[in-house]
Amino acid sequence: MVNGAITSEELPRDDLGRLEEHIFSAVGPETLEQLFNLKRNTLQLRPIVVPSQDVFNKLSHNEYAVTNDTDHVFDRDVYDHFIQLDTLLDDILILVGSALDAYLSAVNNRMNDIMKTLTVITAFFMPLTFITGFSGMNFFQPTTSVHTWTGIIAFVIVLTLMLLIPLFLIWWARQHAWI
Repeated sequence: MVNGAITSEELPRDDLGRLEEHIFSAVGPETLEQLFNLKRNTLQLRPIVVPSQDVFNKLSHNEYAVTNDTDHVFDRDVYDHFIQLDTLLDDILILVGSALDAYLSAVNNRMNDIMKTLTVITAFFMPLTFITGFSGMNFFQPTTSVHTWTGIIAFVIVLTLMLLIPLFLIWWARQHAWI
């Protein structure tokens, strides 16, 4: 504070600007906590600023006999500062709301990327799970020798399918720009 006035270095907007930069660089719960702290602090100032603004407005309009002309000039100056502070608080609340929206958007984008990755992994392993599950079932009554189902030829066929299907899925996903 310089001569009782708030300098631009002390404005919460600067803190908010740093928070917005942090939102886009690294999303984390500490960023959300800082945003809510800034919003809470701003909201705590509102009940102080608005009634004080009304008091100094009445004092500046010569409504009371205990004040003189010199006081009215001072009261008008203080009233103007309260108007600026009220406007600043409104601006900060709007900026905090925008920063919260940006934070939630960044979190949702990150979650979408994670879900996409998990979906691709699931899509790759689902056919393999089906093949191993189907190959391991024991509900067939052998009509031929059991060796046909458990021999080296069946093993090579299943292993080849288990290698080719994921390779095909990777190729197909890249063709559709999924990965």
